[in-house]
Amino acid sequence: MKVLSRIYTAFIFIILYIPILVLMLFSFNSTANTGDMTGLSLYWYRELFSSPDTFNALKNTLILAISASVISTVIGTAAAVGLCKFRKNFWRNTVLSVTNIPMMNPDIVTGISMMLLFVFLGNMMGKDEKLSFFTLLTAHVSFCLPYVILSVRPKIMSMPRALPEAAQDLGCTPLQSFFKVELPQILPGVISGFILAFTLSLDDFVISYFTTGNDFQTLPLLIYSMTKKEVKPDIYALSTLMIVAVTVLLVLSNLSSKEKSSERRLTL
Repeated sequence: MKVLSRIYTAFIFIILYIPILVLMLFSFNSTANTGDMTGLSLYWYRELFSSPDTFNALKNTLILAISASVISTVIGTAAAVGLCKFRKNFWRNTVLSVTNIPMMNPDIVTGISMMLLFVFLGNMMGKDEKLSFFTLLTAHVSFCLPYVILSVRPKIMSMPRALPEAAQDLGCTPLQSFFKVELPQILPGVISGFILAFTLSLDDFVISYFTTGNDFQTLPLLIYSMTKKEVKPDIYALSTLMIVAVTVLLVLSNLSSKEKSSERRLTL
């Protein structure tokens, strides 16, 4: 059984990661022929960075991802703290079920429903441009928020409940107790939630496609517009950079969690 499970795991990893490795390999191809590897070169990376459209899309993507991750981390952390202070399980479970709906919904359903909502609100307020950066930001915050709560809430539940009470007994206000005692304890979950929200916002396409305006384009939308024309290896180069960025963020998140857990064990 162990041999079969290892073979099955290896097969799954091959299916998942071989296409990504092929894409990364052909991003270094010296020619535009995607069916033949003629040599290694950084030509397509130079072509990519010489495009003003790419830099504008990269700037827009980073602004959107940072803004959405910061806002969703602040709101999600506050929501996780509030959920853990609910006394009745019925209300806690109800709020958690509603919060988890964006994770269960297909992206296309979420994107279309948000687009209809923003268009309806824009018509009510008499706006000419119904969709803009703010509608896109609102959409990204809404689907990043449940993941932040999911990352922070277990850290709050594992924290000793006597810590904030002891801090308040020593003279701290509830707000001071949170920032001085609770926040350092749940910081690994907050950082993990921030990085997860950043990566989700960074590579989102479906929801962004339905909720963005005409004057704001992100990297996934730029890649999609490129695929409508001739597919060149500069798309592979752009995709490779996004894969590397997401991988680095996930590794840093895991290392941060391991360091915090080891420090906690040493203190105990």
